Amino acid sequence: MAIHLHEKYAKQIQTKFTTESLIAGVLNNTYSWSGVKTIKVSTPVTVPMNDYTRTGTSRYGTPTEMEDIVQELTLTQDKSFSLTIDKGNNQDQSGIKEAGRMLSLQIAERAVPTMDAYCFKQLAMKAGNVVANSTALSKNTVCDRISEGTLKLDDAEVPQDGRTLFVSNATYKLLKHSDEFLGVDELGREALSKGQVGKYDNMKVVKVPAGRWPENVNFMIVYKNSATAPVKLNDTKLHQDPPGISGNLLEGRQYYDCFVFGAKCEGVYVEVNTASGGGTVLTAPTIAAATGAITAAEGATVKFTTDGSDPRYSMTAQIGTAAGTGKGTVVKAYQYKDGAYPSPVAEVTLTA
Repeated sequence: MAIHLHEKYAKQIQTKFTTESLIAGVLNNTYSWSGVKTIKVSTPVTVPMNDYTRTGTSRYGTPTEMEDIVQELTLTQDKSFSLTIDKGNNQDQSGIKEAGRMLSLQIAERAVPTMDAYCFKQLAMKAGNVVANSTALSKNTVCDRISEGTLKLDDAEVPQDGRTLFVSNATYKLLKHSDEFLGVDELGREALSKGQVGKYDNMKVVKVPAGRWPENVNFMIVYKNSATAPVKLNDTKLHQDPPGISGNLLEGRQYYDCFVFGAKCEGVYVEVNTASGGGTVLTAPTIAAATGAITAAEGATVKFTTDGSDPRYSMTAQIGTAAGTGKGTVVKAYQYKDGAYPSPVAEVTLTA
C-alpha cells in the first residue's frame, strides 16, 4: 500500500469505528497458563444414588472408585504485527501519524477484532448445544427462540447469573422491536461502551459486529464459567529510530485461545440459521450396537470415546469409525468437517 505524501494534510485521521473487546472479561478467567502452553483440567465423575439396604455388609451399595475425565487445553493463537512510520514521510504529512496514536489504532482496528472473531467462532464450534433452525427469525419469533435456549440451560441446571446473550446485528434489529425486550436505558452509557444494548430474561444482551461474528449464527447464550479465553501474552513495543530505520517501528504480539469446558458445555447454546443459503449443522453419526461401526457423513471426521467421556472435549477421544470393544461398552461419537458446524454426540451401548 502506497505512502501518500500531501503538501497539506489535516491533523485528524478518519479512522474506522472500533469498540473494545466484546469477549474479554465475560468468560472464566481463573485458570493460568503461566509458564506452560498446555494445561489439563480434570473433572471428577460422580456415581448414581443407590437405595440403602438395611442388611448385609454393603448397605450403601458397592463401593466404586471415583474416576475423572481430563480435558487438555493448548494455546494455538500466536498473532503479531509490525509497522514502520518513516520520519521523512511523516514530516511531509505534517506529522499526522503520531506513533503512540497509531499503535492504539492498530490494536483497536486489527488486534482486538481478530481475537474476538476467533473466540466467537470457537464458542460456536465447541458449544455443548449447536442447534440448527431452518425457519428464518422474525420480530415475532426471536424471543421465543431465545427462550428455547434459556430453557435448555435451565434444564441442565446452569446457574441463572453470569449468562450473556450475544446477538448478530441482524438478530438485534428484530429483537429491539419485540415488546419483550427491555430497553437500553437501565444499562446506561458505561454498559453501551462494551456493546451491551439491553437485557433479556436476566441476561445482558451484547450486539456483535459482522466482522467478529461467526457465519450463519443467529445468537448464542454463554454462561461465564462454561468457557475461558486466556490471553497469555499481550505485548506492544514502540521503537524510535531502531537500527536501519529513520523513524518509528511499531510491533505487537498476542498469544491467546478460547476453550469450552466439557464438564460445563451445556452452558453454551448456539442457534445456526440453516435455511436455504445458510449454514450446515451435521447430524449425529450412527453407531451399530452389534459391531461398534460408526457411519459418518461424506467428508466428515469422526471422534469417539469408549470410557464414558464426551468425545468433543476428552483427551482420550480417538479418530476413526471402528469402536467395537465388547458387549456393554458405551460408545460416544460425533462428527465434524470444514464448512459445517459439528454434530451432536451419539451414544450407544454395544450388544456384542
